[in-house]
Amino acid sequence: MRIIDSISQNKQFISFEFFPPKTREDWPSFFLTVQRLARLKPLFASVTYGAGGSTNADSLEIVSRLQNNYGLETMAHLTCIGSTPDEISLFLNELAAAGVGNVLALRGDLPLDGSVNASIPSPLQHASDLVTLIRTSFPALGIGVAGYPEVHPEAASPQADLSFLKLKLDSGADFAITQLFFDNSLYHAFVKRAREAGITKPIIPGILPVVSLKVIRRIVSLCGASIPAEFLAELEKADQAGGAAAVQRVGVAHARRQAQELLEAGVPGVHIYTLNRAEVVVDLVEGLLP
Repeated sequence: MRIIDSISQNKQFISFEFFPPKTREDWPSFFLTVQRLARLKPLFASVTYGAGGSTNADSLEIVSRLQNNYGLETMAHLTCIGSTPDEISLFLNELAAAGVGNVLALRGDLPLDGSVNASIPSPLQHASDLVTLIRTSFPALGIGVAGYPEVHPEAASPQADLSFLKLKLDSGADFAITQLFFDNSLYHAFVKRAREAGITKPIIPGILPVVSLKVIRRIVSLCGASIPAEFLAELEKADQAGGAAAVQRVGVAHARRQAQELLEAGVPGVHIYTLNRAEVVVDLVEGLLP
């Protein structure tokens, strides 16, 4: 089933993002996490995809198992940079054969190890190119795309960034999921600008619980998000007083407040970046929805 059809039923939801474990030895614990979080009845679960398709084989098997063994409507992340249309079509055919009907279409980044040749000619240079390919060749698939409340780090301007989001949606994507943010006013301002630009499709806020100061500093340095000074000070104080466990408590509480306020404001749903941490996500979302 296409995710947009479920969203269109106008019932607020939670959804989750998982990432493939680094090694097969980690798979049993990963699927125990999936099993525990599946009980929270997310509308869908997405599974990330390595740069240049570096983990596509694992991603395919994992999304298939989430869909068929755990009863989760699953959305496979799919990046296009460094790939040819034939390679993308092969992966999409394999997804369809596995019963997976939704894709998050991303440009992606080339892996740093040089395992993908960037010089290979390909018409797939942007996420909008990937959306067009999917919508043209696989019209039954549901398509999500990414949006950036604080502007993509490579964008020339906020206006240019918004125009690319509109292009992706106009090319056939069904909805957008935002990059993480820690100040809800950023999301609301982003949606307001999107509506003024003529974007009418759902924009789902993405929420990341902070579980480590070191990890979150690395993540925001890569994605261009900012941490409000007051929240950062609270995290640093917690770290000094109680270490990692205290940081996690503060981070999860902040994410839960974000989710509560967003749902009260009428957002379609909230997409939780789980970090594959079951206990964190349970603390964050349990009881958020009726």
